[in-house]
Amino acid sequence: MQSSSDAAVLQGHDANASRPGRTAALSLGAVGIVYGDIGTSPLYAFREAIRPAAADGLSEAEVFGVVSLLLWALILIVTLKYVLFLLRADNRGEGGILSLVALVQDHPRRSGVVFVLGVSGAALFFGDAIITPAISVLSAVEGLKLVTPVLEAYVLPISIGILVSLFMVQSRGTGPLARWFGPITAIWFLAMGAAGVAQIVDAPGILWAFDPRYALSFMTEHGRVGFVVLGAVFLSVTGAEALYADLGHFGRKPIQLAWFLLVLPALALNYLGQGALVWQSPSAVSDPFFLMVPPWALPGLVVLATIATVIASQAVITGAFSMTRQAIQLGLLPRLVIRHTSTTETGQIFLPVINALLLVGVVILVLAFQTSTALAAAYGIAVSGTMIVTTALAYLMLHRVWGLPKVVAMVALAPILLIEAAFLAANLAKVPDGGYVPLLLGATLVIMMWTWARGTQQLFEQSRKLSVPLVDFIPKIENTSTLHAPGTAVFLTSDVSATPPALLHNLKHNHVLHAHIIVLTVETRDVPRVPENERAVIERLNDRFERISLRFGFMETPNVNRALGFCRKQGLQFEGMKTTFFLGRRKLVAKADIGMPIWQDHLYIFMSRLAADPSDFYHLPRDRVVELGSQVAV
Repeated sequence: MQSSSDAAVLQGHDANASRPGRTAALSLGAVGIVYGDIGTSPLYAFREAIRPAAADGLSEAEVFGVVSLLLWALILIVTLKYVLFLLRADNRGEGGILSLVALVQDHPRRSGVVFVLGVSGAALFFGDAIITPAISVLSAVEGLKLVTPVLEAYVLPISIGILVSLFMVQSRGTGPLARWFGPITAIWFLAMGAAGVAQIVDAPGILWAFDPRYALSFMTEHGRVGFVVLGAVFLSVTGAEALYADLGHFGRKPIQLAWFLLVLPALALNYLGQGALVWQSPSAVSDPFFLMVPPWALPGLVVLATIATVIASQAVITGAFSMTRQAIQLGLLPRLVIRHTSTTETGQIFLPVINALLLVGVVILVLAFQTSTALAAAYGIAVSGTMIVTTALAYLMLHRVWGLPKVVAMVALAPILLIEAAFLAANLAKVPDGGYVPLLLGATLVIMMWTWARGTQQLFEQSRKLSVPLVDFIPKIENTSTLHAPGTAVFLTSDVSATPPALLHNLKHNHVLHAHIIVLTVETRDVPRVPENERAVIERLNDRFERISLRFGFMETPNVNRALGFCRKQGLQFEGMKTTFFLGRRKLVAKADIGMPIWQDHLYIFMSRLAADPSDFYHLPRDRVVELGSQVAV
């Protein structure tokens, strides 16, 4: 997850603060934003993992086996793969699956395999982004049933009310609240650890669960049941992708410190505590997390759990916003409306379309499944699939970017890949019980992103065939008696070598050219951010024409107006109030005999209608924008 908006708040600490103090502050911030999702897993992970084994009664070996599986999942998947390895595989300081895609694609040996992996990983991430808020909030509110059975009927409406409120406040920004995410979540982890310690003290023998032989013997002796348990154990590592995704916001060291000093110990103690409780009182298998604490502490724990799950959901939502912006910049989705919710932090963004889709999806899931136990059947497939995609991309990165031989890269990642493949296979068993939900959602998003990328490329190639080379157009037009209008005209185009269609339409219909003409191209680079001194490339073609290429990173929102202001420092001469921006607006018409299949044509046209107005997306002054339309067949 890319929770950039919340992280940006924490990045604003006093730059003069001591380095240890800043590292501590960032580590505390990482606790709330990076680990919010994985920190709510104890609410349901152990419960769902132990239930299949408890169907015919529980033995000591079974309890120890399940706890051992949970502990070693945290050690092998989260600690080894993400905390110690992937945090070092950064794209100029940024992490996340699309950052890894851009890093590998930036290498000369590009391939369609990388595109497929990137699209699949991004699509599966959105499946996780819908399920996480639903299962997290539901599992926390369900604790009310233990306070008093009378409240059981209110679990569903309270959960929906919390989720709707959470999505409704997104447009206002979460900056003022984000500074509290770290401290509150730290209290949550401390409370989980303390609850676990209280149970471990009564049954210290549970510490033998650290012996991996318990996990191995459980899997070898329980056959199909062991496979089902493995699918539930995977719930303990959901949210691990956030470690990598938020690398750019917090840095490797703060994320690692937060994991080793607080998060991992708290999670391990809690799972050990739940195991100790069930070992001594098998009836506690119904809800071991909340039954670990005495009745007087239960209401407070339910409230704290609810707050923690809201924070975890917030991190997932803002991660979806950031992931969408990256997908837009990489050409996988249309230009959706992106609003900034802070005047000081560029990372705080809000996408109305994505927010609305997430809200509808989350509410439908809650109403359809109604309990966290039922939702657990749908949870895990998307995350395990994303993890395998990340491992595959990591292999390409080791070989192509770091230069390791293929055999060495394979040997290094094979153990992790085998474990993740086992998790995916175990989760696929959940398909009939709800696992089809993230698969259908992911498949739909893959088709949409593939269609958008393919359609955009075909439109570009089609336009290039009909285009007039700019180097041929300029000499011809200078020798004509075309009227000259005062001021500067900026024509936006996607093809730097071609004459912008809007310029040709303006000349054809208005019979006029401006005294100063800028042909402007906006380019998205395969890096997270482009330094200001590399933002613009200015090429003077003659006394009237200039060609400018503006470069933005895939994690930046392109602000053309501001970038042109920086161009003045490079010698570009123009007056802002005497500048007009010309845009070409295309009306797309589906035709079966050209381009993509007709169904993809209609899908592409539908997606194009969701696109933001170019004036808004590129931050152009609306009172100085002229649009010239044309009809294009796809």
